[in-house]
Amino acid sequence: MENNFFLEELVTRYPQLVAVKDEIGQAVASLINCYENGGKVLICGNGGSCSDSDHIVGELMKGFENKRRISGDLKKNLLVSAGERGAYLAEKLQHALPAISLTAHTALITAVANDTDADLIFAQQVVGYGNPGDVIIGISSSGNSQNVVDALITAKAKEMVVIGLTGETGGKMKDHCDILINVPGRRTAFVQELHLPVYHVLCLMVENHFFGK
Repeated sequence: MENNFFLEELVTRYPQLVAVKDEIGQAVASLINCYENGGKVLICGNGGSCSDSDHIVGELMKGFENKRRISGDLKKNLLVSAGERGAYLAEKLQHALPAISLTAHTALITAVANDTDADLIFAQQVVGYGNPGDVIIGISSSGNSQNVVDALITAKAKEMVVIGLTGETGGKMKDHCDILINVPGRRTAFVQELHLPVYHVLCLMVENHFFGK
C-alpha cells in the first residue's frame, strides 16, 4: 500500500489536519531515514503525552498493522543456537523499529529530579541515548513543557533530528524543532485528541515502508 494513501485517509477523517499534512510527510521521511541509517527514536512528554510516548513505542517496537517475521541471520542464529526453543523464538518474535520512551525509566527520572533538576529528566537521557542522526519526538499540547524543551535543546546539540508535536501555537518548542506538527487547537484535551491520529499515521507509514507488502 502506498504511503500517500495513509495521509489522504488521515485528512479525510480529520480535515483539520490538512494544515499539517506536509509536516507529517516530512516527519515520516525523517523517521525512515533515521532507521535506514541504523538510528533510533526517543520520545518524551508529560501526563497524557507521557502515555502517548509509551503508545508510540508500542507501535514501533512490534508489529502494528503488518507482520514483521524474523528473517535472515537472526532467524538462522536462533535456530542454530537454541534448537526447538530457537525455532519457537524465530516464529514468534518480530522485527522492531528501535524506539525508547524517556518517560518509562522511573528510577533514573526520580534520581535526576532529586539530585539535579526536575526539568532535566529527559535531557539527561538524551545525553546518554542520543546519537547524531537519531530522532527525538517531543510531545506537549502547549509546547511549553520545560523538560521537553530542554530535551529538544539537548537533542539539537547532539545533532539529532527534532520533531515537535504540539498545539497550534507551538509554544517554546517551535524554536527548537526541525519539524513542527502543531495541530489546530489550544485546549489540552482537543489537542491530544488530534495527536493520536497523527502519531498513528506516522507509525503506519514508517512500518509500511519497511514491512509493507
